[in-house]
Amino acid sequence: MTQSLSTLANKRILLGLTGGIAAYKSAELTRAFKKAGAEVRVVLTPAAAEFITPLTLQALSGNPVHQHILDPEAEAGMGHIELAKWADLILVAPASADFIARMAAGMGNDLLTTLCLASAAPIAIAPAMNQAMWRDARTQSNVAQLSTLGMHIWGPDEGDQACGDNGPGRMFEPNQLAKLSASIFSSGALSGLRVCITAGPTREAIDPVRYISNHSSGKMGYALAEAAMEAGARVTLISGPVNLNCPDRVQRISANSAQQMLDTALAQMDQCDIFIAAAAVADYRPVTVAEQKIKKSTDEITLTLVKNPDIVATIASHPQRPFTIGFAAETEKLLEHARGKLERKKLDMIIANDVAQQGIGFNSDDNAVTVVTRHGEQNLLLASKTQLARQLIALIAEQINLPSA
Repeated sequence: MTQSLSTLANKRILLGLTGGIAAYKSAELTRAFKKAGAEVRVVLTPAAAEFITPLTLQALSGNPVHQHILDPEAEAGMGHIELAKWADLILVAPASADFIARMAAGMGNDLLTTLCLASAAPIAIAPAMNQAMWRDARTQSNVAQLSTLGMHIWGPDEGDQACGDNGPGRMFEPNQLAKLSASIFSSGALSGLRVCITAGPTREAIDPVRYISNHSSGKMGYALAEAAMEAGARVTLISGPVNLNCPDRVQRISANSAQQMLDTALAQMDQCDIFIAAAAVADYRPVTVAEQKIKKSTDEITLTLVKNPDIVATIASHPQRPFTIGFAAETEKLLEHARGKLERKKLDMIIANDVAQQGIGFNSDDNAVTVVTRHGEQNLLLASKTQLARQLIALIAEQINLPSA
């Protein structure tokens, strides 16, 4: 992704198409948005559907195309009001003279105009029409009215037109519209970067009903995923079994055992710039897993355990190595153990916390940590895990921009 489009990552773009031959360009515009990491939903007016098929735009956007204001299926799921609330930006491209006139008059007589009236999101208009229609005083008055209302008017260009005329009225090219859309959003600290985070515990099976695990709630990893998303990153969350809702706009992949979590993490390496190993991975697993439930027949039972793969060390030594961050949950000698792990596993950063302290760490809503890097240490005082996650993401953003030692 080019840096100029990086602010589109995680954004929700509602792309409206009205009737005009320039509608064919909106297919490439949809592709550009998707490539930049935005989610796109398309709304077609009846006239637009005469120029480009809903199936084409559905295939490119990956979402159903919306056409009718009274759509029983849409109302049962994402109705027009929910769709209006969903958007971070509404872009109408192409915007016909008819649509511009109806918008200037405040009409809501189809799905697209209704969405524009109901949404609090920024609205941008990319005019496309015959040069004489564009120059008409009524069109100019309508465009001026929309601009006064705070809508962005992008275009039009001048040049040859489908009707054979030459002059103003050509819709801006898709790449130009994508860049203008990106300029609407402020750049986050991690804009354009891809972040992979592990979270929660792992479960190592003993038999079909029993397992070895730990007390991790996953709250810190989930808070980091949300904070990274807020900072503009495209986030994949590899989660062990937890009772948490996945943050909005974050892709979650479930993993049960340490091996499953490692396999999933390795599969993400070709699309990962930053790897944060927040999961509390079980250090050992049973050598054998009983096929049937082990019956309670003796006073004692012996389990032979074998060491699990070290996920964060494996990622740190990967040929496509991302910026790699580990966690150190310790009960003693916090900094000594944390710095030893940083150097031994060749990490870029380690986040250490004393889980022996009451009220922080596992299952708590709060935490206090020490961030250890090759450049030094920094204490982050007791705060909610949500607040702490934002501080940690800011520190990570600073670290990845430091010159190499």
